[in-house]
Amino acid sequence: MNILLIGCGKMGGALLTHWLSGPESFFIVDPGLEIAPDGATLVAGRDDLAGRKFDVVIAAVKPQQIDDILPQYADAYQDDGYLLSIAAGCSIERLAKASGGKPVVRVMPNLPAAIGRGMSGMCASDSATDGQKAHASAMMERTGSIIEVANEDMLDRLTAVAGSGPGYVFEMARAYVEAAIGLGFAEHEARQLVLETMGGTIAMAVEDGGPLEEMRNSVTSKNGTTQAGLGALNGSEDFTRLITATLDAAYRRAVELR
Repeated sequence: MNILLIGCGKMGGALLTHWLSGPESFFIVDPGLEIAPDGATLVAGRDDLAGRKFDVVIAAVKPQQIDDILPQYADAYQDDGYLLSIAAGCSIERLAKASGGKPVVRVMPNLPAAIGRGMSGMCASDSATDGQKAHASAMMERTGSIIEVANEDMLDRLTAVAGSGPGYVFEMARAYVEAAIGLGFAEHEARQLVLETMGGTIAMAVEDGGPLEEMRNSVTSKNGTTQAGLGALNGSEDFTRLITATLDAAYRRAVELR
């Protein structure tokens, strides 16, 4: 199977390092890239493809470039080829038009996909076959976990939770580290304390699989230090409301960008 990756920036390049572990042959079009990753073939532009046809074309360019770049490759698909897009905010309708009516699979990866720990969402056009969706899902599973959602509105909602989610976690960790420094720890000590605590706790929750409320309660002794801390964090449900407002704001912005 031959795949054409249009654009190999930070996210496209990060995903490619994991995609290359599969059986496909990858060609990259990116005039700004000087050296292709091992296992891929780099070309400067459309004219260098010499009429080659592809089973999958991957759109990994900026959303504002979609309407100018994708039509140039409308005749580069095999008859049963499809478009896989990681361009945020580009609707299936817009992508299908730019690709000459090809089946479309939209994917929303998040930053941890770069290290194979991503949480991606997928939504496909009605014209995409089960085989095409299965192939796209298998490719994304090389970068972490993936769920298929029913429609693009749910993909926007997923973007608010998982796509933007690493930013929320980084900000929480930053504030947590800052507070630990305020308790007297050196910055490197505070960073280790916070990141190891967060990482170990998340890993434990994933492994256990039980209700998060029960896991929280298991570490919260009556009138103990954890209860005191949780009272300050969310005693009046302020933290819960803040997280809800965070997701709502991100979702509304995703809708605006459609």
